[in-house]
Amino acid sequence: MAGKKKKKKEGFKKYVWAIWLLFLVPVLVLFSFVWLAASGFIGEKLPTFEELENPKTNLASEVISSDQVVLGKYYIENRTNVHYYDLSPNLINALKATEDIRFEEHSGVDLRGLFRVLFKTIFARQESSGGGSTITQQLAKNLFHEQPHTKMERVVQKFQEWVIAVRLERNYTKEEIMAMYLNTVEFGSNAFGIKSASRAFFNKMPDALNVQESAVIVGLLKAPTYYSPIRNPKHSLERRNTVLAQMNKYKYLTDEELDSLKAIPIKLNYQNEDHNFGVATYFRESLRGEMLDWCKQHINNSTGKPYNLYTDGLKIYTTINSKMQLYAEAAMAEHMKELQRKFNDHLKGQEPWKEHPEIMQQGRTRSERYAVLKNAGVSKKEIEKIFNTKIPMQVFSWNGPIDTVLSPNDSIKYYKKHLQCGFMSMEPHTGFVRAWVGGNDYRFFKYDHVKEGRRQVGSTFKPFLYTVAMQEGFSPCYKVPNIRVVFDLPTGEKWSPENADNKYGGMLTLKQGLAESVNCISAYLMKQFGPQAMIEICRKMGIEGQIDPVPAICLGTPDVSVYEMVGAYSSFANKGVWTQPIYMTRIEDKNGNILQEFVPRKVEAISEETAYLMLNLMQGVVQFGTGARLRGQYKFTQAIAGKTGTTQNQSDGWFMGITPELVSGCWVGCEDRIVHFRTLELGQGARTAMPIWALYMQKVWKDSTLHVWQGGFEAPKEPLTVELNCDRYTQPGENKDGVKDDF
Repeated sequence: MAGKKKKKKEGFKKYVWAIWLLFLVPVLVLFSFVWLAASGFIGEKLPTFEELENPKTNLASEVISSDQVVLGKYYIENRTNVHYYDLSPNLINALKATEDIRFEEHSGVDLRGLFRVLFKTIFARQESSGGGSTITQQLAKNLFHEQPHTKMERVVQKFQEWVIAVRLERNYTKEEIMAMYLNTVEFGSNAFGIKSASRAFFNKMPDALNVQESAVIVGLLKAPTYYSPIRNPKHSLERRNTVLAQMNKYKYLTDEELDSLKAIPIKLNYQNEDHNFGVATYFRESLRGEMLDWCKQHINNSTGKPYNLYTDGLKIYTTINSKMQLYAEAAMAEHMKELQRKFNDHLKGQEPWKEHPEIMQQGRTRSERYAVLKNAGVSKKEIEKIFNTKIPMQVFSWNGPIDTVLSPNDSIKYYKKHLQCGFMSMEPHTGFVRAWVGGNDYRFFKYDHVKEGRRQVGSTFKPFLYTVAMQEGFSPCYKVPNIRVVFDLPTGEKWSPENADNKYGGMLTLKQGLAESVNCISAYLMKQFGPQAMIEICRKMGIEGQIDPVPAICLGTPDVSVYEMVGAYSSFANKGVWTQPIYMTRIEDKNGNILQEFVPRKVEAISEETAYLMLNLMQGVVQFGTGARLRGQYKFTQAIAGKTGTTQNQSDGWFMGITPELVSGCWVGCEDRIVHFRTLELGQGARTAMPIWALYMQKVWKDSTLHVWQGGFEAPKEPLTVELNCDRYTQPGENKDGVKDDF
């Protein structure tokens, strides 16, 4: 009997030991795996403390306006970091209720949650019991691990995540971990991190998200594509309601709040942050090229390598004002839509390039399609066949993109008939560029007509010649005979410019000559001073392109960019000082350290008196000359100086407008100069370009928050040396009959 009891007792001990072994062995194995992972004996090398302090993530560089609006980004991953205080409490509550309700209690690894998952998975056979990962573990996975290739690699990674999670909890506060997690996760639709996601889906900052919006965004974490409100709105709604139910379960929402919120449909304000979309697309693309060059020349001290525009999270502060940029884009679209309609009616289906087949050939060879085919070794015959084959495509229209079926040749013809434009507005005193519109739509027309494009400037070039005259002591009241002037050219030929209206005779003041853009008056001044004097003034005022020293430049034959023309005209409003147009004020790194600041270059181009006299001359353009519609049709009463410009055959239309605090310029024309309005009435700069300036300034002056001065131009402090009142003006060399006797 005693032996039986003894055997029974020994059997019980073995049973107890077996139970302990069953419990201890997995614990010891688990502990061993954790120790091996922490020591770096298995798996990939764990991050150092320095790496924990500076986790590697691809950060988008941001282009920021002068009024602190993000105009766009340059990125591989569209990610911008935020701090905890930038997050909405609704977002925090939704995340904790859905992903980690014990986030405030655990130290990186939630053992209670882990054992709950193991029990449900092993004993209850529940496949959907979850992974038991805390927010801190998920952060560790997002920051430091590549995708595993095998299940065993994933098991090892899991142990390493525990170690990293504990280290993160030791080195960071809960708030910092929460922010880091939301900065690292992907939300789909090319949005990485919570700031990009909240902007992409709701056009809001993360701190402004309401409860239902927060639930939509948190719902994306489970499967960004499957629960995307863009691609799968039904799934997104279901998932949002699940998140709201979790918030109700953990007392973040009452039953009544849950019922009311579930009844609300998802309301998106989707913002595609692709570089083809958004505000100031042409400006951003021009800036990108400049920033890529800047990055090559500047070393990132933390990496020892040149800065990477797409991953280093630079902050590029620009001079662009977001409101003024939107006003410029709206003015351009409003006018160009109507102008294109008139142009289409004017052409009546004609193809101006029919007698110039080289135009079509150039269109083909300049296209991306042609370059791809040629680089692939496709024969000319096969390329021609491809360009004549109809295919589905999307083309631009002012009523929105059109899905159609056209051959590439037909699409080239379609676009050849489209008028293009370039517009820039800047402050003459600071040099700050406030608005930049490089074309109709960057998705379809990649060429920038502000800085990259150069077109013949026509009569907008004449003020530089008049500037020479004012500098030499002439008055705007000085009278010149309106007669043909003949030039003897070096070739032995003679050249005599004609007036656009073919009217001659009588005497005109310089102010009348410029206001009405009379070519004979410009020719007279060119005869007096010569081409070189005009070129020297142009150089002082910032025009760097080719200007041939020939008499014809008095009519505006050179090709100049909108950027240079606006900068040059700003000298008139800035008391004779040319200020280089700039569009960046500073560049900061991701931590807010200033890497470079920018200040404009300034040159005293002309005297203050000359600048003021030129403003007086160009005010005549608006008062009674080619720009008089600004007073009549547009009802402007403010001080405005300006100049219209129209080139030969109406291929280019220009308008340069000056106000005390803004100088803006606009060019309108087709890609090929052979495509144009056939009449001066329709194709003059006053009809094609000036309305864009007028619509823009209407919006700018109407917006009182911009504080743009609407008063007059400031006169020089020193008395003028010439008479501006033509009623009191006495012509030099004038006889008693009031007729100049030296012609």
